[in-house]
Amino acid sequence: MKPKECNSLEDVRGEIDKIDLQIVDLMATRNNYIKQLARFKDSIDKIKEESRIDTVINRVRAHGIEQGLSPNLIEEIFHIMIDNMVETEIAEFRNIKSL
Repeated sequence: MKPKECNSLEDVRGEIDKIDLQIVDLMATRNNYIKQLARFKDSIDKIKEESRIDTVINRVRAHGIEQGLSPNLIEEIFHIMIDNMVETEIAEFRNIKSL
């Protein structure tokens, strides 16, 4: 996605602010899908599936490189997000199984 041409510091900051909110919206959508995953798992071990996490990390690192971003930055961000969303999925799994 090509950024639009801005004419002032305020314009640039405004565009960055919009993108930041879009990023949060996308994370919220991802988190909602994570909650749905809990319905399809039969154990907490399935939630913490390292091979799936590795697959995700490798894919987003490669995409980050394609987009001209630091793959280490992308990996760090995704590890933080995945770790937190795994906890969300575990909580959802426990809630579903207790019903």
